Amino acid sequence: MSYQTETVQIPNFTLESGEVLEEVELVYERCGPPDAPAILVCHALTGNHVTVGSDEQPGWWRGLIQKGGYIDTNQYQVITFNVLGGCNGSTGAATIHPEKGEPYGEDFPILTVRDLVEVQFVALKILGFKRLKAVVGGSLGGMQVLEWGLMYPTFMDLLIPIAVTPTLSDYGIAFNHIAKESIQHGGTKGLSIARMIGMITYRSDLLFNNRFDRRKSVSEGEPYEVVSYLSYQGDKLTDRFDANSYMTLLDAMNTHDIGRGRGGIEEAIKGYEAPMIGIGFTRDLIYPPDALGGFISSIQQHGGNAQFYEVESDFGHDGFLVEFEKWGLIVKSKLAELYTIAHQKQA
Repeated sequence: MSYQTETVQIPNFTLESGEVLEEVELVYERCGPPDAPAILVCHALTGNHVTVGSDEQPGWWRGLIQKGGYIDTNQYQVITFNVLGGCNGSTGAATIHPEKGEPYGEDFPILTVRDLVEVQFVALKILGFKRLKAVVGGSLGGMQVLEWGLMYPTFMDLLIPIAVTPTLSDYGIAFNHIAKESIQHGGTKGLSIARMIGMITYRSDLLFNNRFDRRKSVSEGEPYEVVSYLSYQGDKLTDRFDANSYMTLLDAMNTHDIGRGRGGIEEAIKGYEAPMIGIGFTRDLIYPPDALGGFISSIQQHGGNAQFYEVESDFGHDGFLVEFEKWGLIVKSKLAELYTIAHQKQA
């Protein structure tokens, strides 16, 4: 399998706010045959560009995308960018400011989800991509998918937004606010707490209760296993993620509203041209599946080509990162339909 991690430079990139970044670097993973139809994967808040990875170090979606997988890298090439504002090689808060000679830190410019999409589009054009077979992603990645379909409606054959809603709810903004407050007042420890808050929203009460069942912890000073687990997850994130990048991307998520500046959601959805497959997960606290299902129904009512699938999962929101056997075939079958149609047209 052809596999590479590279960086693309974009000069003088103008953000939606009007602020200009003199140079943007985006690191990306690209795997699969270089002449095969391309699928863009958009990652979530604490994800990165290593979607497929290697046999020695599998990527975060290796269970979905690999040779012979639900997204088959024998048949497609897959590209994932570490988002603008991230901290895994792309320009973000940890990047050295070109004039100040020190990291941007909390002074990194405000971003929107549309900025994340726009810069990836520019990067794809620089890399020579003329069209995408599909754009797929969950959570923050799903937000990007929905924006891709409106900003560049003829650039892809299929949209697959997963575990997302057309706007981030006030409930979601509230949790993001608590996470930001934790970081701003607690530094590294605050980031750890923010991660713990996130873990509670990403997974369901049923999963927590069944997994831990009030078992006592073997860790000194932590009475319950669930407490030990959350502490571990919080501390683990601080070893690999920049706190200011975390806040930058939380703010970007807060801007998510496909109806913003487009006359509202009902008007905006008229702009979708590519078919859409929405996948939601039961017990998703922040992105309830009925909200995504209702959104898909609205697209259908406006004559759009859209389908919705609700997946039963105790994992809740994190269902898009696990249990691929429950929903991977949905993705595989829809891509197969498009593949067949494309080859019939060529015949």
